[in-house]
Amino acid sequence: MNHYRALISLGIPIVVGNIGNVVLSFADTLMVGHYGMRELAAASFVNTLFLLLVVFAIGFSMGITPEVGRRYGSGDYESIGKVVRASVVANLLLSLLLMLVCVVLYFQLHRMGQPQELLPLMQPYLLINLFSLPFICMTNVFRQFFDAIGHTKVSMIVMVVSNLFNIIGNFLLIFGYGGLPEMGLLGAGVSTALSRLLMVVMFSIVFFSFRRYKVYRRSFLSQRSDYSVFNRLNLLGWPSALQVGMETAAFSLTAVFVGWIGTMALAAHQVMITISGLFYMVYLGIAAAVAVRVSHFYGQHDLSAIQATTRAGFRLILLIAGTMAVPVFFLRHHLGCWFTDEPMVGVLVSQTIIPLILYQFGDSLQCTFANALRGIGSMRPMMYAAFVAYFIVSLPLSWFLGIHMGYGIVGIWYAFPVCLIVAGVLYWLIFKYRLSRL
Repeated sequence: MNHYRALISLGIPIVVGNIGNVVLSFADTLMVGHYGMRELAAASFVNTLFLLLVVFAIGFSMGITPEVGRRYGSGDYESIGKVVRASVVANLLLSLLLMLVCVVLYFQLHRMGQPQELLPLMQPYLLINLFSLPFICMTNVFRQFFDAIGHTKVSMIVMVVSNLFNIIGNFLLIFGYGGLPEMGLLGAGVSTALSRLLMVVMFSIVFFSFRRYKVYRRSFLSQRSDYSVFNRLNLLGWPSALQVGMETAAFSLTAVFVGWIGTMALAAHQVMITISGLFYMVYLGIAAAVAVRVSHFYGQHDLSAIQATTRAGFRLILLIAGTMAVPVFFLRHHLGCWFTDEPMVGVLVSQTIIPLILYQFGDSLQCTFANALRGIGSMRPMMYAAFVAYFIVSLPLSWFLGIHMGYGIVGIWYAFPVCLIVAGVLYWLIFKYRLSRL
């Protein structure tokens, strides 16, 4: 029971912060959807592509958790600040690379087969998101640091405050209230970018001002640079980023397929991505707690505790996923109407809810064991497993069912239960093998 209590204690603040992100996504989608269906469809495509870059950045930053957690578990607090400093450099360099990718996407939007009438909405919205990438990367560094040392409440407070700021900003800038200009979809982008800047400011204030983080600041501000830490973070970060990126690509790149079907399908896809995010972000909090606890036990060389923590995490996540699936199933005919007044979008959402519920077991399995592997710093094998599950299985199957067989967006989403189970089983096998070698 101690493992369950510890995971819940660590995980609940992360869950609250993640739910804040989901509430923000819900609010964004609701406000943009009620402003206009064209704006909702444009936001769907841009957000789906941009999410791939954001998740790639998050995946790269996950290399911080095993490095900080291992040192924290073994009591080597003095060296943690050097890890944070090396992470700042590595993640800022990554943000420049991601901005370059975003520029390429900006100039290739017209070649992606999307409805032409949406391009004038997509392009400025993508551009404003591009400039917020450095803020996202810096937020990732601080969040991974605070979570890895078990101070998950700091991240929770920062996320909740910034999300409230974003919701208010959306309301003012999308519709033009309070004497501000009516900016529509672009207003949602400006508000989101400002909220991302606010997160960096708040995290920096806590890290550089609070007394309890003095031991980490001392080595962070040290004149000596440890390039071995920088190299280690890259060795962990790139495979993790590729693994998470390929997982997200199974969802994000399907937006291209959905765009071939039409504007209604794109709008429904955005609603489904928002709903599925509610599931994932809730149990991702427990999975992140699994990674933190496993990294601490890894630093203490306690293999039995690593196994017990992972088992407890999987059971908790599966329980959460099953509990959340019940109300979503019974509300499936009403969920689409919450986001848009277009009846056809509501019908498509109600049909796509079924594959969403079906893939919860596979998602629980892959989420748990992926984070357990991150806790012990075993990133590279996951990258290869993710390639098989998401590129060899998911994307071709999505195209085959949705486009070739003509089942539309519902067929595209039925590929996800298959690929997530494949990923979960592969991660579980890798985890068993890695523990046998420790």
